[in-house]
Amino acid sequence: MSMTGFRTSVTQKSDIIDKLYLNGMSPQIKKVKKNYTNLNFLYVCQILHKEKKKRRKEEKKKNMKKMKILILNGPNLNLLGNREKEIYGNQSFQDYLPQLQKKFPEAEIDYFQTNIEGELINQLQLSTLSHYDGIVLNAGGYTHTSVAIADAILAIDVPVIEVHISNILAREKFRHTSMIAPVCQGSIFGFGLFSYELAIYSILHNPDKKR
Repeated sequence: MSMTGFRTSVTQKSDIIDKLYLNGMSPQIKKVKKNYTNLNFLYVCQILHKEKKKRRKEEKKKNMKKMKILILNGPNLNLLGNREKEIYGNQSFQDYLPQLQKKFPEAEIDYFQTNIEGELINQLQLSTLSHYDGIVLNAGGYTHTSVAIADAILAIDVPVIEVHISNILAREKFRHTSMIAPVCQGSIFGFGLFSYELAIYSILHNPDKKR
């Protein structure tokens, strides 16, 4: 029997489609429902079924637990946008953070900046209690001097990715050595603020890897 010969009355078709139909569907689907008498009945049902599956998939994704990521910025990074613009750019981190959070809706991104070494260590130690899935750390000048920060990273179970806005290997010789790199999951530098995006992407796609 051909599709056009499918023996179902208009009233039966209306009842069945009403059962399949979900409130809040797209205007395109509403249009299909409104004009179902001019379309193949089975075709309409298939479209409605696909839309239902799509909505379930979107709801499942929406209800998934977001990964928690902490961005830690060290000394002088509160001056981004004003400090050495030829190296660090024109944008402050306060302006950049909302863009970053919008770009990764699947993650809950928190931010903390301090000029004090001990406060960075405190935040690293607290990260386990706060159940963070990963830390993006720009330790600034402490990168090249702080054994204490390296020890704190080594002591926690949360993966840490070292980032820098500038290419530290292309700058002064004392910046070529990182005390924290050996205890981090990885290091990303030289891509401007985009270095933070690369780090977050890495955490989201390697959630179980520490180093």
